[in-house]
Amino acid sequence: MKFHALLAAFILPAAVMFAITGSLYTWGIKGSYTDDTYEVDLKEPLQSDVATLTKLAESELIALNISAPEGKPKLKTLGGHFRLEWTGSSKDLILEPTVNNLTAQLTIKHTSWYRNLVQLHKAKGGTPFKIYAVIFAVALGLLLISGFVMALQTPKLKTATLASSLIGLISFIALVALS
Repeated sequence: MKFHALLAAFILPAAVMFAITGSLYTWGIKGSYTDDTYEVDLKEPLQSDVATLTKLAESELIALNISAPEGKPKLKTLGGHFRLEWTGSSKDLILEPTVNNLTAQLTIKHTSWYRNLVQLHKAKGGTPFKIYAVIFAVALGLLLISGFVMALQTPKLKTATLASSLIGLISFIALVALS
């Protein structure tokens, strides 16, 4: 029981963060951004190539003295339009062509403190937080399993635990089917 309690205390901050951001996200509360937009002068028109666009974005970030987002850049296409999207927990970046073939637009979207937490919840953070999230998930699983086992071993709780588990399973299945 001591291990159960100490593990719960250790993961409580992450559990609160994931619970708040996850529940509010389902209602469309995602946090906000502040955008900075820059014009990028080009020597030749942008090409729809993720490596080339990433190099250009990195050089512009260096010139602006801004760190790169934590995630990996991706090329997004919609019809004949393309753009580089690079997301992270503290900022998102969009690099796209403009009507002028020798000018591109670089948009850096800085997250609010709450949006930063939402981005972490969505696995948009760096490797250290991703490792922490895996530790949290394993710890939460251990807490749930050990709590269930302890309740089953307590004679006064055994029937209620089994009934609660069955009701929980049925509720889960019904709500998945209704969604």
